[in-house]
Amino acid sequence: MTSPEGAGHDPLAPQEGGTGEAAGGSGAGASPGQGPLRDLLVGQAVSALGDWMGTVALMALVLQLTDSATAVGGVLVLRLAPTVLAGPVAARLVTRWSRRRIMLAMDAVRIPAVAVLPWVTELWWVYLWAFVVELAGMVFLPARDASIPDLVADEDGLAVANGLVLGTSYGMIPVGAGLYALVAAVAGTDGGLAAARVVFAVDAVTFAVSFVAIARLPELGTSPGTVAGTGGRFLDAWRLPLVRRLVPVAAVVALGLGALFSLGIVWVREVLGATDTEFGLLVACFGVGAGIGLLVLRWLGRRDFRMVRTTLVAQGAVVATMSLAPAIGFALLGAVAFGAFTALALASAMELLQNGLGDRDRVMAFTVFHVVIRGSLAVAALGAGVADDLLDEVTWPLVGHLESTQVVLMSSGILVVLVALAAGRATAAVDVRAR
Repeated sequence: MTSPEGAGHDPLAPQEGGTGEAAGGSGAGASPGQGPLRDLLVGQAVSALGDWMGTVALMALVLQLTDSATAVGGVLVLRLAPTVLAGPVAARLVTRWSRRRIMLAMDAVRIPAVAVLPWVTELWWVYLWAFVVELAGMVFLPARDASIPDLVADEDGLAVANGLVLGTSYGMIPVGAGLYALVAAVAGTDGGLAAARVVFAVDAVTFAVSFVAIARLPELGTSPGTVAGTGGRFLDAWRLPLVRRLVPVAAVVALGLGALFSLGIVWVREVLGATDTEFGLLVACFGVGAGIGLLVLRWLGRRDFRMVRTTLVAQGAVVATMSLAPAIGFALLGAVAFGAFTALALASAMELLQNGLGDRDRVMAFTVFHVVIRGSLAVAALGAGVADDLLDEVTWPLVGHLESTQVVLMSSGILVVLVALAAGRATAAVDVRAR
């Protein structure tokens, strides 16, 4: 057991699988059983399927409309930048309103948004609805994550439930990317717009399925005094020591993801000479790797900040190495490794937050967690795209001739390694001062 501030033990110390106060929620009897959790998982799995199909289709569509890596990065920015606005709003809503109603409202917004997105072939239109979808999603996610402890039967079930929620998202990456690859293959080389319209129609249906599933949940409300731990303000969450220590983790993970997803389709097409279908397979391999990473996490008996830092260093090394892949086959193997290390880092950080914070602060902490990840993704995606458009081919010692996309990917991977090592040293220094 631990206080909301994590007093009594170090939440970043090795964990042996149990959960702390966070697992129990804020009140007795808040565990309605496995039925509601199953409804949530089914809805999120179906929604994630459509979301990953739409993510790949969106990048392919924008690249077709603009032939610019910067424009592809701009899509990710406009999907991710709303977190700056949505974070404070979400922090207020999920601690005061019914979380179930918030999730229903956000799904209701996203259904028409994704449905209309591909029907006007203007970049501003695509950017507009990408922004709306992410704005609603950022309000949805903290409400979902804060509701998980209310849907498990006991403390031991919380870690399992968290893994299942992550699994429904990561597990749908290969399925969603594979289905997009199938649609793109059927549509042919000139069918990018037609493929996008099919994919986003499916995406709208998956959000509708999520809406129906969430409607079956009990009324997940908040009790008076729930916000006392952080004062109910978004900025107050940044004062929590555990949040401050895990923020660099979220930022570093997002740096690697943003660079690879922003430049991935350009790299696959122009450097490896592959097709959109093979890019879909690359994303699918990322999902397979993420699933492997989550399975490995269940076998690990000790999960602490040192392990998280190690996985981040490995993630950066994989990105840097992937930039030199001579063929698509090597890139697919690298995507599996990248997905595994990314999932390990994110799932471990999420578990540390669950174990180290009480119900009051957990909502706010997850809001910060999602804001940092998405904000860093936006910066990394745009920065990588701009750098690729500005750079020319180069020749470096040892590696020889490199395309601009390879230079940016390699530099991003090296930066991830350096930031992860620096964050580890900073945390160690804090621990020494704390003693």
